[in-house]
Amino acid sequence: MGHMPEDLLIPAEQIAKVILFLRGHKVLLDEDLAKLYGVSTKRLNEQVRRNRKRFPPDFMFELTDEESLALRSQIATLKRGRGRHRKYLPFAFTEQGVAMLSRSGHALQRSPKRPSYSS
Repeated sequence: MGHMPEDLLIPAEQIAKVILFLRGHKVLLDEDLAKLYGVSTKRLNEQVRRNRKRFPPDFMFELTDEESLALRSQIATLKRGRGRHRKYLPFAFTEQGVAMLSRSGHALQRSPKRPSYSS
């Protein structure tokens, strides 16, 4: 088995910072997974929507308005300026959903990369 290039290794601490607990599951939001894959959130969600059958509710779910609002107030995801906010509710991916996304990640046309999360 070959070694993974150093620049593809992501410290567990970085990932742990973005794991949320929602609806009884540890999840990663679409925005954080898009950063991991080096693609836009829009691109990631387009691919997920095209392959919706691969993501049953225990793999992925869309946040409710209330959940999204609560998260926004906690992590201040909205930025000022036209077109800088989300049109759609975020998707949350469970561990199984993240695994499925990584298996179908060829559709994203990028390998996972070290995300840049600002603290």
